[in-house]
Amino acid sequence: MSSAQVVRLGAALVLLLGVTAGVGSVLRLDQWRDAVLAVARAVVQLLLVAAVVKFVFTHPAYAPLYLTVMVTAATYTSSRRLSRRCSQPAVLPVLAAIVCGAGIAAAVIVGTGAIPWEVSQVLPLTAQLIGGAMTATTLASLRMVDDVSAHWDQVEAWLSLGARADEAVRSFARTSARAALVPALDQTRNVGLVVLPGAFVGLLLGGASPLEAGRLQLLVLVGLVAAETVAATVVTYAISGVLGARRPPVPA
Repeated sequence: MSSAQVVRLGAALVLLLGVTAGVGSVLRLDQWRDAVLAVARAVVQLLLVAAVVKFVFTHPAYAPLYLTVMVTAATYTSSRRLSRRCSQPAVLPVLAAIVCGAGIAAAVIVGTGAIPWEVSQVLPLTAQLIGGAMTATTLASLRMVDDVSAHWDQVEAWLSLGARADEAVRSFARTSARAALVPALDQTRNVGLVVLPGAFVGLLLGGASPLEAGRLQLLVLVGLVAAETVAATVVTYAISGVLGARRPPVPA
């Protein structure tokens, strides 16, 4: 990257942050610090990831270690949000949701031979599935905590009728899991019409044919839907017993 490109990139980032802070200030979102920190982290992390991925591609034996680090970071991010919201430890259900979601989807794609067993293809795909599973886990679990807290009278009614704690919140598990899948389903439904996914564009820029780029992007999109469905289902059912036993704190 030339010095001129670095300057243009910096100018674009500063202006975009300005738009974020300006619009946020109109609604008093008070999010400009979070935005600046997020961008700063993204810059550092992308530089580090670029070096790590290059190393892993030339030393495939380290791929499992890299994926373990990704799962750990995803689990920490999602479980921290859930723990803060429900005041309960959440590492195990979150870990199970992310590993099951990403693992099952990746196993299907690789096991069917849809992509070759090469680290240069399996690693990026699995990384995207882990990210999708993390997002679905966070959205589903937080939505469920809020719904259970807001409708605690319904939960108490079920408990008074002799339902188990997990049975008393089962309907909220289903609605929360469905809500968490909306972004993935919308992206898949509108791919090419509203959304041009990064993997598709990147493959085209890299010289792949439109057909090949579309084939790989389709695998990613459908894999994400599968991974997020499993993750949202696992996490909501895993935390049902805890949420049904005691009312979560009312969100501020």
